Amino acid sequence: MATAPPLPGSATLTRDTGGARLTIAGDWTLAHYSNLQHRANELAGSIDSGIAIDIHQLGAMDTSGAFVIAELLGSSRTQALAQDEALPPARRALLKTVGDAIDTYCTGVKRPRDAGFVAALERIGKAMQGFWKQTAKLLAFIGITLQGFFATAWRPSRWRVTSLVSHIEQTGLDAVPILALLSFMVGCVVAFLGATALASYGASLFTVDLIGFAFLREFGVLLTAILLAGRTASAFTAQIGSMKAREEIDAIRTLGLDPVELLVLPRVLALLVALPLLTFLAMIAGIVGGGVVCMAVLKMSPSMFLSMFQADISLTQFLVGIAKAPVFAFMIAVIGCMEGFKVSGSAQSVGEHTTSAVVQSIFVVILLDALAALFYMEMGW
Repeated sequence: MATAPPLPGSATLTRDTGGARLTIAGDWTLAHYSNLQHRANELAGSIDSGIAIDIHQLGAMDTSGAFVIAELLGSSRTQALAQDEALPPARRALLKTVGDAIDTYCTGVKRPRDAGFVAALERIGKAMQGFWKQTAKLLAFIGITLQGFFATAWRPSRWRVTSLVSHIEQTGLDAVPILALLSFMVGCVVAFLGATALASYGASLFTVDLIGFAFLREFGVLLTAILLAGRTASAFTAQIGSMKAREEIDAIRTLGLDPVELLVLPRVLALLVALPLLTFLAMIAGIVGGGVVCMAVLKMSPSMFLSMFQADISLTQFLVGIAKAPVFAFMIAVIGCMEGFKVSGSAQSVGEHTTSAVVQSIFVVILLDALAALFYMEMGW
């Protein structure tokens, strides 16, 4: 069945009587989109691979018209039409672009009914992949930090003494009141629990040993590390992240300075100095808190508490506890600085990476403490 040339401004989609040819004619523009979409829906189930497409009478065409054609014919046949030399180059390019978009975004495979289980597995896989990538980035940043440390250790002229002292004050001295109070209260709680639990066995005096072992080996360094992970790691990330957002780090590089040497090393060294000192303070405060409870509940004199503490607690307990402090300090500082450098430039990114720094620091501290406990147990310390 022959078709007359379309009137200007009209758009037609016709199929001949035998069903062997589909004619696309007229202006396929947004003004005719609703009529064309309705007609395409009527013919959608009857268009097979054997039908011939006549597109030589096509007039004007925009993205909406190309989308109706691509949706009706499919991506592969639309790509074939885009190769027709009879069409102007601009329309061939538009058909090819829309066909590629249909193929990329609109031809997804329907998920089976167990998509929830599959999606859960997918999320677990992505989480594991992200964990290993984060571990690799952390190891790489540790290497960069150590490289910067050994490069400047033998050059006193490049030491940032003023920055180091300032960060020691911020991370160490300013944290003394809250850490001492927290450790004192935890010491009181441990002493109350020990006195209550051991009273049924007639061994309340061993509360002194419980306090000594708990704070010298674990609680002193662990409370300090967790407190600084939340207080200091977040501060490092926020400080460096804000500089990254304001493009100050790019300015530092433009001046020929090393951001690791200028920003990371003073913070890492400051925490390496501050955390062992704060750990010692936390041990003392926790033991004092436990001693106060022993004197109040068990009616134990201060001299008796100190004599039992000295007789039962060896120096080894202190050393195995304080030895973990530098490791925790290094990891907390490195994670905080690394997350600061990962900020993308917005305030939202600063908040997200600050939260990530705190979570990662606490996780790493607890993981390393568990590994150290297993190591000490195997070594018999």
